[in-house]
Amino acid sequence: MTSVALGPRYREDALRGLAETEFDVLVVGGGIVGAGAALDAISRGLSVALVEARDWAAGTSSRSSKLIHGGLRYLEQRDFGLVREALRERGLLLHRLAPHLVRPVQFLYPLRNRVWERAYVSAGVTLYDTMGGSRALPRHRQLTRRAALRRAPALRPDALIGAVQYYDAQVDDARYTMMVARTAAQYGATVATRAEVTGFLREGERVTGATVLDLEGGREIDVRARRVVCATGVWTDGAQAMTGCRAAFGVQASKGVHLVVPRDRIPMDTGLITRTAKSVLFIIPWGRHWLVGTTDTPHGDGPDEPVADHTDVGYLLDQANAVLRTPLAHDDIEGVYAGLRPLLSGEMDDTARLSREHAVAEPVPGLVVVTGGKFTTYRVMARDAVDAVAESLDDAVPESVTARLPILGATGFEVLWNERRRLAAASGLHVARVEHLLRRYGSCTREILRMIAGDPALGAPIPGAGDYLCAEAVYAVTHEGALHLEDVLARRLRIAIEEWDGGVAAATHVAGLAAPILGWDEEETANEIKAYVRRTSEERRGGAAIAEAAA
Repeated sequence: MTSVALGPRYREDALRGLAETEFDVLVVGGGIVGAGAALDAISRGLSVALVEARDWAAGTSSRSSKLIHGGLRYLEQRDFGLVREALRERGLLLHRLAPHLVRPVQFLYPLRNRVWERAYVSAGVTLYDTMGGSRALPRHRQLTRRAALRRAPALRPDALIGAVQYYDAQVDDARYTMMVARTAAQYGATVATRAEVTGFLREGERVTGATVLDLEGGREIDVRARRVVCATGVWTDGAQAMTGCRAAFGVQASKGVHLVVPRDRIPMDTGLITRTAKSVLFIIPWGRHWLVGTTDTPHGDGPDEPVADHTDVGYLLDQANAVLRTPLAHDDIEGVYAGLRPLLSGEMDDTARLSREHAVAEPVPGLVVVTGGKFTTYRVMARDAVDAVAESLDDAVPESVTARLPILGATGFEVLWNERRRLAAASGLHVARVEHLLRRYGSCTREILRMIAGDPALGAPIPGAGDYLCAEAVYAVTHEGALHLEDVLARRLRIAIEEWDGGVAAATHVAGLAAPILGWDEEETANEIKAYVRRTSEERRGGAAIAEAAA
């Protein structure tokens, strides 16, 4: 089956549909929960529109630790229900819903000098294994210090007396979010980015839709819907304020910062998780890189464009260097990114202790608000939001089916993976390139290969970002809804965080590929490049923080 292509023509048709149709459900917010809610609703037989003010996953959902996990540290907080739920979702994503996008990752948990720690941690990880299902992932193993150092020679010998080896899973968060939105569109949802909700439509007290501003064309559209679902994450307080009524709950933003460093700077064959005084430290494998994170600090400066400061960078380096044999230096940092977690607000200032649970409420008739939670449990959050919608509709709405609904690219992925050498020979690509494509596009890889067959130049690596093919940049615009250079370099491809220069060297070539599809003239193309360079400089103010900390 050919996938729905979210190209420029699709967007024009979608905007026209928004103006002409009354939907059962309008979902506001194109992060993972909003995309999930749109998929849940459309798969129950409801008519659905999904609008996002910027781009799919432009906020929190592209700036996470990129883990699909139960949250081992939540066991210590005795949040067993949250861990069990998350591990159940992890198993679904790995083996049924998205095996092309979610894959296992091994971790070491170093043990320190406390004699009771091995039994304590082992009991916790055993519970983690059990909650995760009998065959979800390999079970944990106890390692001596010598065995642990064989797997992780980067660790200081005096930083551990042994270790526990266990498994979780990881995902490209931005790609996954976009693929969920595409899956919703595949089943008939009307989806649009750069479509900002500026107010809610009302009939008496009831919310009956929203006014949407097309940020590309400048037109205003009244979108009518029987129910509106607000899934705006850290922007929830602002969205609730537009109703003019009392908010159902508040959201406290917690800033999480990650460093990106080259893979060869930390010689290990495994990821690492270790306790810190404030939270936990992850060192997570990410292709040719490591992700080092994360912080967990209150953020009160508004939800737009959080940045790392020298305190964040210094803290992460200090925590990593406490366990590494060869310390990381500031010059080792390829990139820095910061994101905000939407936590249900409480009376405490310590966001590390705020609940990762989610909440669903109807603060005014016709408007359902969902927030909190974590990436791993997005499907449960989406299901609960649509359940709340279903309860208030007169129609009989079927129960959620998303636990059995594969994400676009999953069906047929295993077959193509087994055929990857034949696909490589037929396409002229190295088998490693085909594996790269399969792990990002699943069975939609056939569409990429057809593009390359039609124009062999698209099979070349992108200059300045050789991990990606030119065809991927084109596909991002023709099929994945990218409207701007930033959308391609930062979220469809992860060049913005993976390259030393943030993707600046690749910007001109990628803009040239996108220009004829998006109708940019020379001036517009130059402006896209300038805007990307400027935005990259602003977002990577962490670079200035690094320099400041180094000085």
